[in-house]
Amino acid sequence: MKVAVIGTGYVGLVAGACLAETGNEVVCVDIDSERIALLKRGEVPIYEPGLKDLVERNIDKRLSFTTDTVEAVRRSLVVFMAVQTPMDNDGSADLHHLLEAAATVARGINGYKVVVDKSTVPVGTAAQVKRVIAGLTEHEFDVVSNPEFLKEGAAVDDFMKPDRVVIGCDSPQAEAIIKDLYEPFVRTGHPMITMKVASAELTKYAANAFLATKISFINEIARLCELVGADIGEVRQGIGTDNRIGSAFMHPGMGFGGSCFPKDLRALLHTAQSNNLELKVVRAAVEANERQKGFMLDKISAHFGDTLKDRHIALWGLAFKANTDDVRESPALDVVRFLLDAGADVTAYDPQAMDSARRIFRDGIRYASDCYDALKKADGLVVATEWNEFRRPDFDQMLELMGSPVIFDGRNLFDPERMRERGFKYYGVGRI
Repeated sequence: MKVAVIGTGYVGLVAGACLAETGNEVVCVDIDSERIALLKRGEVPIYEPGLKDLVERNIDKRLSFTTDTVEAVRRSLVVFMAVQTPMDNDGSADLHHLLEAAATVARGINGYKVVVDKSTVPVGTAAQVKRVIAGLTEHEFDVVSNPEFLKEGAAVDDFMKPDRVVIGCDSPQAEAIIKDLYEPFVRTGHPMITMKVASAELTKYAANAFLATKISFINEIARLCELVGADIGEVRQGIGTDNRIGSAFMHPGMGFGGSCFPKDLRALLHTAQSNNLELKVVRAAVEANERQKGFMLDKISAHFGDTLKDRHIALWGLAFKANTDDVRESPALDVVRFLLDAGADVTAYDPQAMDSARRIFRDGIRYASDCYDALKKADGLVVATEWNEFRRPDFDQMLELMGSPVIFDGRNLFDPERMRERGFKYYGVGRI
């Protein structure tokens, strides 16, 4: 099948590469000419495990890149819209990039097309896209909502082996085409679920809100654990083995971040408010997450007393989670800002997110060559991202390098009792 993907960001590039891998002829489009030039050379501008291999394997065979949206649409039957929908000042989703792209897509329609909203968009967006395109073309087309459920760090696997494919559609013709396109990905028996367009649009937000609520819940229970002498690891095991609850998204830490949860929850709240409804549980999850971001900062302040001025603090991790270079809304950035504002010197290391952090902090912090380089004469270490290489470090070497063996473990990577036996002062989340 001939497919165009408008937007080569995280969602668009993964979707395009995976669709090409299953034999489709895919052209990915972006208005950023430098980005397209990189991709044409087989260089992938984002870090996502497995993605570079897919691009290299399919480029110049079934996968191509261009800045010409109109031509890409003309040669395709299915057009995926995967452009940015950032958060606007009022918390709503900013759709102007999407609607501008829809207008450009309309100029390329030269016969029946299926236009697929792949971006995360609020209820009613497909109807807006349809109105924009209908005002600019006389050709037949359908607009489908097909929300993505990709986890950064596992996006390729999530696309190739999805838990489910959600199709919001009111056209039997479009439904048949999209089901045919996705059939190779659901051969293991996972469902393709067809529903109303509005239901599909809301499903994405509802899923993210529920997962974020689980994170905020376990973080609040972790705070209670410290007050009553319980251990969050034991509590998590006790409740996570209940099949009605499950253990996924139940790891306490420094709060959720990334490109999805923060903006999607605020967009969902905005949609509800626009319909005179207060989503109190969702709002509580957002508020709890904001409080959680300060939890480890309070521990740092309490340990060092009156001042952090001229303290040398090491930071392991800058990305909002492991296996990505994405620092958007990362709790680690809040740690850096807090430390800098307090007058501390910060040395950070992250396996993939150093360049992303440099664009934010520039020369305001030092960037270490590896995790041990960050520790030299450090007055303390903050573990902010759960990269595997941080889980089993050489603790003897850490003791030798650090000026003061204090660890603020924002991801609960280490066992508190064993750390204290080794000679570290240890602070975790929900563990005493």
